[in-house]
Amino acid sequence: MSNMLTKRREPFRFMVWLGIASSIMIFTMLLVAYVVRQTGPGWTTAKLPNVFLISTGVILLSSFTLRNAIQAFRHERFNSYRTNMATTFGLGILFVTLQAWGWRQMIRAGIELEGNPAGGFIYIISGVHLLHILVGLVLLAILLAEAMRRRLYVDSFVYSVNPPNSLKIKLITLYWHFVDILWLGLFAFLAIHHGLDLNLTL
Repeated sequence: MSNMLTKRREPFRFMVWLGIASSIMIFTMLLVAYVVRQTGPGWTTAKLPNVFLISTGVILLSSFTLRNAIQAFRHERFNSYRTNMATTFGLGILFVTLQAWGWRQMIRAGIELEGNPAGGFIYIISGVHLLHILVGLVLLAILLAEAMRRRLYVDSFVYSVNPPNSLKIKLITLYWHFVDILWLGLFAFLAIHHGLDLNLTL
């Protein structure tokens, strides 16, 4: 019976790791293309919107609240688990909102997807990452919905001791931390090459 449960859980584990590996390859190719194109004609450095710095702090905070949620889950503090999971989801929504606001800042500054390739790369890199965040939000929403349906301690405890549920939470947590760390790397790369435009208004 244990072997059957393990085999049924393997596809989900494989899908998450395959998604992570594929994402690393996609962004590696994007950054290589960036470096190569940077030496070509028509390249004019475009400053990053200052709101990207705020969104970076938000996504870091979401990893912290998710960590708190997982610790609460392991120690059977299910009310705290629900609260921190809801907070993580809310911070994810805020990150998406701030990224969209950052694009608005860039458009108002005259930086568009077409024209200057430097600006185009900022849109593409941050946009592809945002798609990863949206996938993560869907996964977090599933966990949050399941937690909200089990407000009684007994229901939450039964859910927590079910191995497939524990694995699901572990893998979704892994994915969310991955997209957070991924953004830190992307933001650092872009900030080094572009710098922040502190004159842009919210």
